[in-house]
Amino acid sequence: MDILTSNSALLLEKSVGFLWTKQAAILDNIANAETPNYKAKVVTFEESIRSKLEQAAAHPGEAEKSVRDILEDPEVTVFEAREQKRMDDNGVDTTEQMVELIRNAYQQQYVYQAINKHYAILRMAVKGQ
Repeated sequence: MDILTSNSALLLEKSVGFLWTKQAAILDNIANAETPNYKAKVVTFEESIRSKLEQAAAHPGEAEKSVRDILEDPEVTVFEAREQKRMDDNGVDTTEQMVELIRNAYQQQYVYQAINKHYAILRMAVKGQ
């Protein structure tokens, strides 16, 4: 495995895709905050990948998938929240969604910084400095 396609780089790549999906769901929720019977969308990624990695680590000989396979095929799940927030059966709490939007923006910023640092190390190695 070469450094350009390391597990860390692959996880960062998949994280960017997840964060974009999450941002789109949050923006849909905010846009539909006044739509009757609208159910808020929730996006998950961390839980499924964490459980798969823990399962692979607990049973290294029995694991069907390697860590690489788990990272290449993450499960980003978008589902509707079941909570009713208001009498019109709308499931969106705009304050909660705005907080999640800001949290997601910080996570995106962190991932972009991590990608930049990863490739800065590669550039430094190529230049020999």
